[in-house]
Amino acid sequence: MNLIKHKNIILKSSREFLADAIFPNSDKKLPLIIFVHGYKGYKDWGAWELMGEKFANAGFYFVKFNFSHNGTTIENPNDFADLEAFGENNYSKELDDLEIIINHFKNHNEVDSTKIVLIGHSRGGGISIIKTYENQYVSKLITLASVSTLDRFPKDEAFENWKNDGVYFVENARTKQEMPHYFQFYQDFEINKDRFDVEKACVKLTVPSLFIHGSDDESVPLKHSENLNYWTKDSQFKIIEKAGHTFGAKEPWESDSLPKELNEAVDICTDFLREK
Repeated sequence: MNLIKHKNIILKSSREFLADAIFPNSDKKLPLIIFVHGYKGYKDWGAWELMGEKFANAGFYFVKFNFSHNGTTIENPNDFADLEAFGENNYSKELDDLEIIINHFKNHNEVDSTKIVLIGHSRGGGISIIKTYENQYVSKLITLASVSTLDRFPKDEAFENWKNDGVYFVENARTKQEMPHYFQFYQDFEINKDRFDVEKACVKLTVPSLFIHGSDDESVPLKHSENLNYWTKDSQFKIIEKAGHTFGAKEPWESDSLPKELNEAVDICTDFLREK
């Protein structure tokens, strides 16, 4: 199929960020899929581009983007080139960014604005759940290896140290960078705790939802997606056997085909999206 790609579209919230669109050359309005990356993620990580191509070949208008404060920059979208921005990230900013993405793409000529789907990976799953509850235009929800709570902060003595120091660092295993997390992140969560309650959002969801998790997820236990499915009325839950947190993908991904587990996940998503 002849695919059209628009790379590195510049959008702006509290700072500029980038989005990509991949879609088939078609005279029909297409369902819009917006992919929401997770913690220490970005739009061009691993096999996300190949995943987007597979969705586009299946007849969808696929969008992926970098959160404005994920640590990448307009000039360096594949590197954590701005650790100061990373440290200033919080859930409010991510929800603002996602709102801008929805509003930007839903009225494109190629898009069927009655069919808007969020697909969130890991922490992006939690953000997608809350946005699905908040935004009336989202018609279906999918999560991949999602968290079931956004309260994922240091506890006890580590929390007190964070509060006193104003920052704590997490090493990026791949790049070896020390990634800062400023205490404003927790303060934003505390102020908006009710809004950021994933369980409460799930209970109130009214759209069909699909929760996918790998049986061998080393980062987010399977129980998280089990919880999401239990809390959500109109939901399906699928386990991909032997799949880890990124469904077989890694950075960099040098193959021209999807890993088996991620390919299976996309097939499950496509079947779900074609259901009435």
